[in-house]
Amino acid sequence: MNFQKGSRRPPIEYEKEVAAYWQSHKTFEKSVEQRPASNAYVFYDGPPFITGVPHHGTILSSVVKDAVARYYTMKGKRIERVWGWDCHGLPAEIYTEKKLGIKDRRDIGTKISLEDYINACRENMIQTGSLWEETIVRIGRWVDFKGAYRTMDKEYMESVWWAFKTLFEAGKIYEGEKVLLYCPRDATPIAKAEVAVDNSYNDDTDPSVYVKFKLAGSDAYLLAWTTTPWTLNSNTAIAINKSFDYVEVDVNGERLILAKDLLDNVLRDDENNVVNYTIKRTFKGEELVGKSYEPLFENRGENAHKVWHADFVLDDEGTGIAHESPAYGEDDYLLAKENNIPVVMDTDDEGYFTSGEWKGRQVCEANTDIAKTLKDRGVVWRIEEIIHSYPHCHRCGAKLIYRAHPSWFLNIDSQRKLMLELNVGIHWFPEHIKNGRFKDTVESAPDWNISRDRFWATAMPVWKGKDDRGNEHIKVIGSYQELKDLSGVELEDYHRPWIDDVTFTIDGIEYKRIDKVMDGWFESGSMPFAQFHYPFENVEKFEQNFPGDFIAEYVGQVRAWFYYLHAISSGIFENRAFNNVIVTGTISGNDGRKMSKSYGNYTDPIELIDRYSADALRFLLLSSPLLNGEDFSLQGKEVADTSRKLNMIWNIYDFFTLYADVDKWEWDGSLTDPTSELHNPLDIWITSRVHQLCQTVEKNMNAYDIQTGLKPILEFVDDASNWYVRRSRKRFWKSQNDNDKQLAYRTLHYILTQLAIILAPFTPFLSEELYQKLTGGESVHLLNWPDVGHINEIIISEMASIRQLIAEGLKQRAAAGIKVRQPLEEVKLVLPFDITAPDRSELLNIVKEELNVHEVVGSVGEPASISLNTELTGELKREGLMREIVRQIQNARKLAGLNVDDRIKVQITVADDNEINKAIEQFGEVIKQETLAISLNGPEVVNGFETTVKIEGSDLELCLIKA
Repeated sequence: MNFQKGSRRPPIEYEKEVAAYWQSHKTFEKSVEQRPASNAYVFYDGPPFITGVPHHGTILSSVVKDAVARYYTMKGKRIERVWGWDCHGLPAEIYTEKKLGIKDRRDIGTKISLEDYINACRENMIQTGSLWEETIVRIGRWVDFKGAYRTMDKEYMESVWWAFKTLFEAGKIYEGEKVLLYCPRDATPIAKAEVAVDNSYNDDTDPSVYVKFKLAGSDAYLLAWTTTPWTLNSNTAIAINKSFDYVEVDVNGERLILAKDLLDNVLRDDENNVVNYTIKRTFKGEELVGKSYEPLFENRGENAHKVWHADFVLDDEGTGIAHESPAYGEDDYLLAKENNIPVVMDTDDEGYFTSGEWKGRQVCEANTDIAKTLKDRGVVWRIEEIIHSYPHCHRCGAKLIYRAHPSWFLNIDSQRKLMLELNVGIHWFPEHIKNGRFKDTVESAPDWNISRDRFWATAMPVWKGKDDRGNEHIKVIGSYQELKDLSGVELEDYHRPWIDDVTFTIDGIEYKRIDKVMDGWFESGSMPFAQFHYPFENVEKFEQNFPGDFIAEYVGQVRAWFYYLHAISSGIFENRAFNNVIVTGTISGNDGRKMSKSYGNYTDPIELIDRYSADALRFLLLSSPLLNGEDFSLQGKEVADTSRKLNMIWNIYDFFTLYADVDKWEWDGSLTDPTSELHNPLDIWITSRVHQLCQTVEKNMNAYDIQTGLKPILEFVDDASNWYVRRSRKRFWKSQNDNDKQLAYRTLHYILTQLAIILAPFTPFLSEELYQKLTGGESVHLLNWPDVGHINEIIISEMASIRQLIAEGLKQRAAAGIKVRQPLEEVKLVLPFDITAPDRSELLNIVKEELNVHEVVGSVGEPASISLNTELTGELKREGLMREIVRQIQNARKLAGLNVDDRIKVQITVADDNEINKAIEQFGEVIKQETLAISLNGPEVVNGFETTVKIEGSDLELCLIKA
């Protein structure tokens, strides 16, 4: 195979052509099919919302998944990569509501029928996903879009039914009522993990009120604190801590009771100055327990309006006295249930008051008015405006509330111990996530609310009926066939409202489906088996390939998808869902803030890719702190810098093809390790270095430490370019085509090809382009990961030692103000080996040439050191002038457009500088040899390329022609 100079192409050209080549040649499909099914590697891809738009975060996770999958494919694994779409849940419904102009949940079923609404949701989900596919293809990720699973497909939903029934029959799913985070706009509970995963906390300004509750039979008031005045209408209790010291104080004739330690924090005026007060008495909180107080509004009945002890009452904020509205607080609700305290629900599903003087108003909207009204009435002692971080709906942005709600729960507590035990067998990277964030999540997780009060999702497969005595009966369905056997009905679509109409009778009891749907996280957590329609199909395929080998997402998914996968698999299979996981950090904008169009703090990823290359963005992301779970501010200039560094590979390629074209060097088709045939230490060194690189990348990829694996790649490229190629130029330039030159070509071709193979998982486009140009092979991505060749540790160590001393010697030159082109007489080295030994003559020559010295005096010892003789003689100065002349002639050759192998004739004219003339006279033969000149200052040099340059302040007129 021959090589042609100037065959390099820009990335924007070859990346798109390579992607088209892969598609037309079915390279991805071949890479899968050529690996045996018995050696499978199972990769789980978390499905994105089909309504979403690709962004830097999704590109990051896609690049990580692609790099790992490509690597293990090269390791001989069969990796079927199937795309998935998350089609259900609030994102889909909100998207549909915006298109339909729906602003209120109550419009569904009134202004638009549920059937029309569900059909609209489906139509919006039946998209080609063209933007996603175009982006994924552009970044070089291989994945099967045609066989993509969708969570809305009835086969997928049937597997979700099966999972629900399996857990229900195991006693792990129960129905109950708890106070949950709740979105009044969407009228559905929201999981805390959903808020955490998207960091949906915003700073809000709310009224903080100090409320007076009059003790029965006393003129003293309990001073309670709350940031939710709207809950005062449903107050049924007061909580204190019996172990705290409380005080009764006189403030302007009013008797107020509060925690002693909080006195000066609470008793302040509108200018935040401490008011005058008198302490009347101090007592333990236990004295207050059991006392009654007058209700603020209506009396809520038996056992209401009493003071209770609660450990959750703290003395670090507020007054040490908590107002209890059990329907709207987690701790409040538990206290009420334990003590039979009335629970008053005075709002509807959309958060509107259903009773009291604010009936018909939305709670968040009425909050400030309630505070002001009660202040005017003297019920509120003081109002403060506070700014606090408050949860909002991660989908619609509405302010969330806590609300008691009947739901269905997966009993996490019953399997918590198992989940922790199974976590031990999971390999997490970074490692600290395992016993940190993930373990903490499992240990502290409440029972999982798996039901939602919405429409477009997998219908909860629960039917209820009542017998003649009014006793409730529950029937959970686990398959469509089971439902058909009971009802005689088979549906084309098992979504609402059609599934709602399916009833059946057992033992004279008619069963109707409850109108709840499944939490979308239950669906995505069922992905490992639901994508195969297990257990109804592909039983052997799933069971042979479970748990999955690998998953990857950003850190927010630790408490979300990773956790839900683990919870479902632990509950159903008593096994972990995955074996290995990479947790990435979060990408922020170029100003360190969250990426936002309104901030204008990021560049569109496709724009970055087209400007700098997909490989540059991929490599930057994969080598960044993101792969160590840390956050990273993406700067366009860093993508540009990575692109520049990767282009060094093409600079090496240009050098290789330039001389290979001149010499008509042919590759013999062999990619075997050439070490046994090599003699030149530079060849042995760079070959050992590429083998060392292969070994390091492989070791770290096997540990899923991509960042560390990629770290030495650019170091190697720099070594290859700025040391091996630079040191070997004369070997390629020399006219005689001897064995040393042939081995130099073979070595450079070998290390470039090896580099293309090693880079294949990370920079797939560059690797493909480079590999095909170097070998003419079908695809680098159809190759196996290379076996690590011979590594000569001695030559690597010795080369490192002399390079370190050379760097120190160059510093000594700079300190003395002597240019590198100025030869020096001598350098003294102390090394742990004898550099003057005959078998190290090439290393000796490297030191001489790099430091530009005539003699090297070496001695063996530790530590290594260098001493440069900086004394300049007249002859040394003339030799330095000769070096400058050679450099200027070489520059003139380039300016004249001559080829590297063109012979020339040169005329040098210099006026009145005897030292330069002496240098030309003394070193004329060296000048001719270095510049490929056949004559110097001959009379025949006329009408050539002319230029004037300066050396040491003197003008030199150069004229050269091709010989």
